[in-house]
Amino acid sequence: MYENLTAVVIFIFLYIVISGRLQKTPINGAFFFILFGLIASPLGLGFINVNIDAEELRTLAEVTLALVLFTDASNANLSVLKKVFYIPGRLLLIGLPLTILFGFAAGLILLPNLTFLEIAILATMLAPTDAALGKAVVTDNAVPPAIREGLNVESGLNDGICVPILFIFLALATSHNGDPHHSGMIALKLVVEELGIGLAVGVAFTFLCVWIFNRCDSLGWVGETWRQLPVVAIAIGCFSLAQSLGGSGFIAAFIGGLLFGKIAHKSKAAYVLAAEGVGEILALITWVIFGAGVIGPSLGAFSWQIIVYSLLSLTLVRMIPVMISLKGIEMDRKEKLFIGWFGPRGLASIVFGIIVIGNNLEGESVIAMVSICTIFLSATLHGISATPLVAVLAKSIKNTCKKH
Repeated sequence: MYENLTAVVIFIFLYIVISGRLQKTPINGAFFFILFGLIASPLGLGFINVNIDAEELRTLAEVTLALVLFTDASNANLSVLKKVFYIPGRLLLIGLPLTILFGFAAGLILLPNLTFLEIAILATMLAPTDAALGKAVVTDNAVPPAIREGLNVESGLNDGICVPILFIFLALATSHNGDPHHSGMIALKLVVEELGIGLAVGVAFTFLCVWIFNRCDSLGWVGETWRQLPVVAIAIGCFSLAQSLGGSGFIAAFIGGLLFGKIAHKSKAAYVLAAEGVGEILALITWVIFGAGVIGPSLGAFSWQIIVYSLLSLTLVRMIPVMISLKGIEMDRKEKLFIGWFGPRGLASIVFGIIVIGNNLEGESVIAMVSICTIFLSATLHGISATPLVAVLAKSIKNTCKKH
């Protein structure tokens, strides 16, 4: 344990001291962390031997994602978002269902050993985009504000929306009472509970915590050291409370972040910065563990069908629905393609995969391998392409402005 801890801490320190330099190169973020995990795993140099079970990895991924969602939402530009909400609205209401449908169609062709419901489960698992993997894009000022806010809101809400859909398919796939309609009705009830409770908890818990904090701060009760930590507590509190009440913790974290950003306004930067640092460290640890303990042992199990499906999931399965959902919007085709490409799959898909494992599905191993392969390829391809494609988009917009 101490050897693992020493190796990870040294890596964290080394990454910190060169992080600014790495951000200007294609080799950064999750891809860099996964690569280190692979190199350090028993398949590589062998100085990290990860021994973590599925539930521990799920908890780490969930807490990391909740914190990232909260801080990203806090930093959202609400004035811009009000003007361009139709973009994430279309991506969620049109693009997301079509992505699941296209993923299902691809699965029918490439994964014939899976049942219809297992393919639907897989397509749903891989539909939501990841806020942590997309952070390099949504925080870069070279990307137009409309695109940044659109991708930010999409990644903040689509995983919470997909949770009840995943439960519906799981309920139908594992139904033993011979009445799939009954199981479907129970699962549909979860949709309302997940979204409703998540929204209510995000608003109520954040508002209450901010009110208490401001009241105590005005009385001089808050110590300087602890002033940096309320956002971490509120974010994780939103998530865990919503989950314990049967709602979507991801919806609660994102909605709570939006409200916090609105209430805190000008002073939010000082509070959010420390929480972003904690989120980055948790993400780093998650990806190192995922690389060393999950991807490494799985590499030999990637068949050509799994690799092709994963590549389709990241390209046509995502990009065609995006182009359809944004049809009619006054936006350059390159910008629409940019939005379509930057739909990375990461922490949410890890969480969904762990939820599915253990439900005794016949195609469980195939579903797991496809998910792992897709996440690995996403971290690699999106990580490498983020900086160059942002530069290409910025240059294209600049040239367009000169012509006009």
